[in-house]
Amino acid sequence: MTVNQSLKERVWQRMLSGRRLDLLAPSPLDVEIADIAHGLARVARWNGQTSGTHIFSVAQHTLLVEAVMRQKNPRIDARLRLAALLHDAPEYVVGDMISPFKAVIGESYKSVEKRLLGAIHIRFGLPAVLDESIERQIKAADRGAAYLEATCLAGFTKAEAKRLFGNDPALPASVQDDYLTPWSAGKAEKRFLARFESLCGKPGATS
Repeated sequence: MTVNQSLKERVWQRMLSGRRLDLLAPSPLDVEIADIAHGLARVARWNGQTSGTHIFSVAQHTLLVEAVMRQKNPRIDARLRLAALLHDAPEYVVGDMISPFKAVIGESYKSVEKRLLGAIHIRFGLPAVLDESIERQIKAADRGAAYLEATCLAGFTKAEAKRLFGNDPALPASVQDDYLTPWSAGKAEKRFLARFESLCGKPGATS
């Protein structure tokens, strides 16, 4: 058996739920929120180059992004907030590659990520491809979260972070202190699941 043949036969990952997720043709039926929460809580942002006892996980980052979006528009629909929460969900399979490395790899990474995100969206009742206006809102919140993470956890100066990510989103101090204190993997997983259940269980919720 050649290496290429072997790769063709093994392009899936087995999850703790027992699901086998195919990377080339991911099915929404093989997507489970428990697997996403478990994986994202154990994937480090910034390649682990952050201060604190614990890693700053992708799960915690997605909660921060959703909080930034809510700060900008407190009455934003719960489905849009769910899309923000899930914006990095493919990383439970492919990990979190820093932006400079994504630029080196190019389109191959993006195509896999796009297919995974589409399957995840369908699984949880969102359009496979979001409207561009929604994408812009999520991207703006993502940049705001990156600014906070960069300056509070990753050693960037404010001037450096502003140049790369834009302005400080100015979260309330209590919210910022909470979301920017790296949590244990167990806590990040639990809080991600709780927010997901809140957003799915209360359409139009604003809290």
